[in-house]
Amino acid sequence: MTIKKISASALLILAATTINAQKITYPDVEQGDVVEDYFGTQVSDPYRWLEDENSEATKNFVEQQRAVTNAYLSEIPFRDKLKNQLADLWDYETMGAPSKHGNYYVLSKNDGKQNQAVTYIKNGNDGEEEVFIDPNTLSSDGTTSISNLSFSKDNKYAAYMISKSGSDWKEIVVLEVATKKYLTDTVRWSKFSGIAWYNNGFYYSGYAIPEEGKEFSNTNEFHTVFYHELGQPQKTDKTIYKDEKNPLKSHYCGITEDGRFLAISGSKGTSGNNLMVKDLSKKDSEFITLIDGFDNDSYLIDNIEDKLLIFTNYKAPNNRVAVTSLENPLNENWSDFIAEKDYVLESISIAGDKLFATYLKDVQSKIEIYKMDGTYLKDLALPGIGICYGVSGKKGEDEAYYSFTSFINPTSTYQLTVSNLTTSLYFKPKTNFNSDDFVTEQVFFQDEDATTIPMFISYRKGLKKDGTNPTLLYGYGGFNISYKPSFDVAKSVFMMNGGIYAVVNLRGGGEYGEKWHKGGMLDNKQYVFNDFMNAANYLKNEKYTSTEKLAIHGRSNGGLLVGAVMTQQPNIAKVALPMVGVLDMLRYHKFTIGWAWAVEYGNSEDSHSFENLYAYSPLHNVKPASYPATLILTADHDDRVVPAHSFKFAAELQKQQQGDNPTLIRIDTKSGHGSGKPKSKLIEEWADIWAFTFYNLGVNLK
Repeated sequence: MTIKKISASALLILAATTINAQKITYPDVEQGDVVEDYFGTQVSDPYRWLEDENSEATKNFVEQQRAVTNAYLSEIPFRDKLKNQLADLWDYETMGAPSKHGNYYVLSKNDGKQNQAVTYIKNGNDGEEEVFIDPNTLSSDGTTSISNLSFSKDNKYAAYMISKSGSDWKEIVVLEVATKKYLTDTVRWSKFSGIAWYNNGFYYSGYAIPEEGKEFSNTNEFHTVFYHELGQPQKTDKTIYKDEKNPLKSHYCGITEDGRFLAISGSKGTSGNNLMVKDLSKKDSEFITLIDGFDNDSYLIDNIEDKLLIFTNYKAPNNRVAVTSLENPLNENWSDFIAEKDYVLESISIAGDKLFATYLKDVQSKIEIYKMDGTYLKDLALPGIGICYGVSGKKGEDEAYYSFTSFINPTSTYQLTVSNLTTSLYFKPKTNFNSDDFVTEQVFFQDEDATTIPMFISYRKGLKKDGTNPTLLYGYGGFNISYKPSFDVAKSVFMMNGGIYAVVNLRGGGEYGEKWHKGGMLDNKQYVFNDFMNAANYLKNEKYTSTEKLAIHGRSNGGLLVGAVMTQQPNIAKVALPMVGVLDMLRYHKFTIGWAWAVEYGNSEDSHSFENLYAYSPLHNVKPASYPATLILTADHDDRVVPAHSFKFAAELQKQQQGDNPTLIRIDTKSGHGSGKPKSKLIEEWADIWAFTFYNLGVNLK
């Protein structure tokens, strides 16, 4: 399939100005002589040495780049003002939806000033709230976070994961709930795992101890499911499943609520999995295969006695719920429990005696309620147009909760009585952001291949469409991930200062099911970039903004998006913000978990995939040109998309920049890919991003 890139003549190119442009002297970055042969094509990689994060040369590069970036940002007069605005707006209490474990109620809260949310517990609904876990005490700078809190079946113990400096590596610890005393149990080198309690221990996934000094860059191989028995050292943990023939395969395990069935999902990438289930109620039972292959996504929801409920896109690109049993397990024998619809099923949860199906319809939530026999009852009445991330509760419990949010409404939590399906407001935050002053509209535009693309545009009411508004266009477009409306303090500060925040739902995501996903992956990846460029043109043509007032932003796969778009069309925007981006498409698979992305991108070791990747790889398509003012963002502990991507891209972009726009890289310390980042670091980061953006859009915030 051939996909044409948008021609430069299709873009609106306007002159751009900045406020007193600063003179920058970039570091002199050494170029090596590495050249690789890809199927007869000689590809130079002069900055290969930057892949060694522990070398003195790389450390010097980081120090020099930081010095240049910090010097530039320190000269922006309204940087502190933005930092104060962010700190002020972020200073509001947040609360997660409660969960019930026996007689215990557990919830997380942040008083507005804490780097990490604190987990509280109370005994009984009327009991006194007590601090259960406070991650703010685990490090002086708030860079240690927790996740995956899980209670044993008898609610006597709780286990959770600790991450340091944003790393994907997790350490599992266990405490006794009643006394809050920690056990001696500590499990290290877990990654991409849950905690599934069974009897006197739990199942988890992890890797062997990595090579010292290479913990954040070496390829992760032989992902293994283990069982840890309480009171025993980790070295005695039992191996439950390990695929000795396929080192580049991930395995995730889960257990049904009644503890009867153990399921293991195996994947070779970020989409597609096989599925095995074991009946733990039968002594010495074996795993039985439900799906053998990686063409579809399926996971075990729960069981109703012997029946297994499966969430799947097998024969259903918009997803469905199938029912089967271990006596007749193979997917070709599955029958519908909740049939596929013309909008996307996102998740299924069980609370009380009902099932709650969360759908996405034109990127807005719709929740349908079913009896346990699959009979439809009614839709759950939501507070408005926005996003609900599903109903949380347990079988047999009449209490359940759900949260609701939008681009201009902070997340509120609602309590649901399952028996009569009545709801009441449980928690609504009080913020300094007045939602009534802002509006979000959803627009649709068509690409050149007649595909209709949705986009959300949020801004202060009364805004004039005269082409002069500073605008941030955000996109992702990959891995079947739907980018949905949700409140973000950082983006709110941008809007409060007169900015327009636009989010385009690109092909490659999951907004319209697996067909939409496949329309933007592998050989179709160029469609994602085209969608984004057309979104930029829509905003300009409709007079929301203009080239000199437009900034483009994306993170991770979205960082790839921004890198590809700015190298294909350097004049598309005034500011580019590629964040923790996948920017070297020929070598991404050689680091940590990067191999798992080959199902989405392809692999340069295949001749056809190489041609496709080489055509859009941001690092390999930087040419002498006048690029937007660019702030590349990465972090020293990012072991998902290693910082070498950003290092190499920054060096090449600085070398090839022909215009006066700055080309800088911001390298955060003691941070990872984004998860668990403390509030203090988020405030500093977004103050720098907005200062750079407004400054280069020619907006003076007095």
